[in-house]
Formats: sequence, C-alpha cells, structure tokens
Amino acid sequence: MKSRVLVLNQSYEPISICSAKKALLLLLTTKAELVEKKDGFVLHSVRSDFPLPSIIRLSRFINIPRKRIELSRKNILRRDGYRCQYCGTYSTNLTVDHIIPKSRGGSDTWENLVAACISCNNKKGNRTPEEAGMKLINKPRKPNHIIFIKSFVGNAIDENWKPYLFVD
Repeated sequence: MKSRVLVLNQSYEPISICSAKKALLLLLTTKAELVEKKDGFVLHSVRSDFPLPSIIRLSRFINIPRKRIELSRKNILRRDGYRCQYCGTYSTNLTVDHIIPKSRGGSDTWENLVAACISCNNKKGNRTPEEAGMKLINKPRKPNHIIFIKSFVGNAIDENWKPYLFVD
C-alpha cells in the first residue's frame, strides 16, 4: 500500500500528498471524504472492501499559513520547469536571466528573473527581450506552493490529480 493520495482542503485547494494508509484512516474517521478513487484497485479487509483513494478532501477547512517561497536560482528553475523561457529548451544546465538587465535598473524579483539557456542568455545580452527580438514563452510570476507539490510528484502525476494541480 505505497500508493500516494492527493489531499485537498475543504475548499478543494491541494495542500499535500499522503500515503493511502493515512488517507484511509482519515476517511474511516470521517475527517475526509473520497473525491476520486484509483480505478481497479480495492483494499480488502475481513469485514469490508474499500476503494483505494486517489484524492481525498478534508471535512474541515485547515488554515495553513503559507511560507514565503525563497527567491533562489533553484526555485526559479523549478518554477519555469527547467525550460528556457526564450526558446523552450529543457535542460538542467540553465542560467537565470534578468528580463530588464540590472544595469538598466532591473531588480532581483520573481517577475524579472527567468530560466534561460546559455545561448539565449548570450544572444539577449544587456538588452530587453524586445530589443533583442526575443519573446518570453511564459510571463514570470511569483510561484505558489502547488509547484512544489508538482515537483515532488514528478512526471508520474495521477490523471485524476491534473485538474487540481493545474496540469494540462
């Protein structure tokens, strides 16, 4: 029973991932309700059968104070999915580029920093993307905790989870 279960707050906001064992305990104690089950998987006990949960929703709203996500190279690359925001190349060997160069008053903010491959960063140089004739794939923004849930799960996201984690 090493299956993972997505835990939603009462408001359907994803808050964590837990084991199937923990999810069943929450369901049996009515602290959570079943939202989605894993098709074709059933847990058998002496007295009953239980569908293996894929997504559960807590019965009560839990106020979770959000920790400030640190602005770092690692978190920028994670936010951008290890993909150059100019050409779309996936790589672990990326640089962090200032959209508005520091020499022109650009700051170290989530909205001004993007992942860029070395060749795109060199091509852009000390110019804005418009001046260099380059376009950003995604508008950079401050991330929320969902990117960390996505990165924890990796590429093996359960199909049932995708609408809750905003994955296509």
